[in-house]
Amino acid sequence: MRIALGSLPSEPGERHTALRDYFCDIDASAINCGDAWELSLAWPADPERHVDPALAAGLAWWGGGVWYETMFAAQRRSGKLLRCLYDSWTLASWSEWMTRQSDPERQPIILHVDDHRDLGSPRLRVEANGWSDMISGSAVTLSDPVSVINAIASGAIGMGSFMTPFLHRFPRCEVRHLCQPPKARSTRIFRIEPGLVSDSLLDPSASRPSVALRALEPHTGPSTYLLTPSIEDWLAGTWNRRFLLHIDLDYFNNRYDGDSDWSQHESPLDPPRDVIMARIDELVSVLSLSDISARIDDVVIAFSPGFFPAEFWQEADRRLVDGLGLSDG
Repeated sequence: MRIALGSLPSEPGERHTALRDYFCDIDASAINCGDAWELSLAWPADPERHVDPALAAGLAWWGGGVWYETMFAAQRRSGKLLRCLYDSWTLASWSEWMTRQSDPERQPIILHVDDHRDLGSPRLRVEANGWSDMISGSAVTLSDPVSVINAIASGAIGMGSFMTPFLHRFPRCEVRHLCQPPKARSTRIFRIEPGLVSDSLLDPSASRPSVALRALEPHTGPSTYLLTPSIEDWLAGTWNRRFLLHIDLDYFNNRYDGDSDWSQHESPLDPPRDVIMARIDELVSVLSLSDISARIDDVVIAFSPGFFPAEFWQEADRRLVDGLGLSDG
C-alpha cells in the first residue's frame, strides 16, 4: 500500500505512534520511497508487544500450534459457543447468527461483558452499496460471514471496533454493557447514534462507519446503550427478548490493558484469583437461569491476550463453559 508522503510524520517515533493508533492490533511499517510511503503490515510476533509474561503458557494450553503472530486467527466453535483469542471474531459469530435468522430485521439485545466499549471505527470504506475493506479492497457484508472473516484477517475489523458495523446494520438493537469499576461506577444510559468519520490515513476522501453515544434520561429500549456495574440493572426489563452474549475475559481482570506500562497504572482492574472466579460464578449463576439461558442465541468468549492474564485462562474457561451448560470442544 502506498500513501502520500505528507500522510505520516517524518520523525520515526511520531510515525510509529501514528501507525499504531491507526492500525491498532496489527503492526505497520513505512518505507520512504521519495514521493510516498510504502506500508507493510504484519501481525506482531514479538513477545514484548503482547505484554503478558505468561502468554506462552496460555497459548500452549490453547493448543493447535498457535503462536504470537497467529493469535488473530485462533478461534474454535462448539454449538452456539465460539471461543476466540481476539474478540474481533465476535462480529464473525454474529454474522453467522444472521444467516440463521428467519426474520433478517430482528433487533437483538447484545449482552456485552467487557472492560471496553468496542465502538471504534473499523477500517471499512463506506460505499454506495455497502462497505469495502480499506486494506484488502474486498467487499464486506455482514450477511456474508466469509467476507467478515477476511476483514478480520486483514486487520480492517479489530478488537476495539467489531461492534460498530453491527450497530449500523441493526440500529434499533439494544446494548447492555456490564463493566466493573473504575470504568463503570454507576448505571448510565446512552442513545446509540451511528455516523461516519473521515479516514485519516489510507484514503482521506473516504468515510468510515462510527458510533457515538449520547447521554439520555434513564430508560431502556431500541437504540439504547446501558453501561452498568450492576448485574441486576444489566438484565432488568429484558423479558421475552433474544440475546447475543459476548464475554471478554478482561471484564474480570484487565491487568495489562494492552499496555507495556501496565505496572504504572494508578487504578488497574487486577483482582486476585479468588475474586475473579467468584465473579465468574456470580455471572454464570444468573445467566444459567432457564428463563435467561433459553433466550441466548449465540455466545462468544474472548480471552484477550495482553489484557486478561493468561495464567487464569484455563480455569476461567472451565468455569464459564461448565457454568453456562455449553457444549465443549
